[in-house]
Amino acid sequence: MARHVLRGTSFALVTTVLLSVLLGPGSNKVEESSSSSSSSMADVYKGELTPLQRHVAFFDRNKDGIIYPSETYQGFRAIGCGVALSAAAAVFVNGGLGPKTVPENEKTAPFKLPIYVKNIHKGKHGSDSGVYDSNGRFVPEKFEEIFKKYAHTRPDALTGKELQEMLQANREPKDLKGWLGGFTEWKVLYSLCKDKDGFLHKDTVRAVYDGSLFERLEQERNSKKESSKKK
Repeated sequence: MARHVLRGTSFALVTTVLLSVLLGPGSNKVEESSSSSSSSMADVYKGELTPLQRHVAFFDRNKDGIIYPSETYQGFRAIGCGVALSAAAAVFVNGGLGPKTVPENEKTAPFKLPIYVKNIHKGKHGSDSGVYDSNGRFVPEKFEEIFKKYAHTRPDALTGKELQEMLQANREPKDLKGWLGGFTEWKVLYSLCKDKDGFLHKDTVRAVYDGSLFERLEQERNSKKESSKKK
């Protein structure tokens, strides 16, 4: 019994610490973007976004071209993830991607961990499916390859076991960060979007790559909230 209490206390403590880093005073709040940097980075939305840029733009909650951990947290909460998972994802995603996307000669404060939408292609990790190329463009052949190779049960969906097979096949030697990145992304997607029979459908996966899935999940969640209020 004592062990269960201790585990629960430790889990709550970790969650509290993560949230304090993300949302506490002096942290990465949306309002803290510098006006000059924000205005120039927001120019990314004046042109056509690449599929990878559209994928991450959902998490740029104020559309200033920079995604802070607080915004990543808000985005994960918006699509239905719990507090602890959203907090951990914000630290993991921004900590892993942020430094790679910082423009040259740009200085960022410690623990800010901003992700620059314009440079998101630089944050692309290894051990992935290859559906995004090095410039963040969508590669249809690689997308179709996922289902040709791993969709053994149904041609238009993946089971949890088939998903795991794909992740293992994509692993590059000694690429621990890439393994972890791919595992986290796909497992969160599977847990949120699998159907009642445990299938992750092809059209759902396609919607992830252009970012439209996130908007749909947020809309569905908001609709459920409104419906519950009326009851």
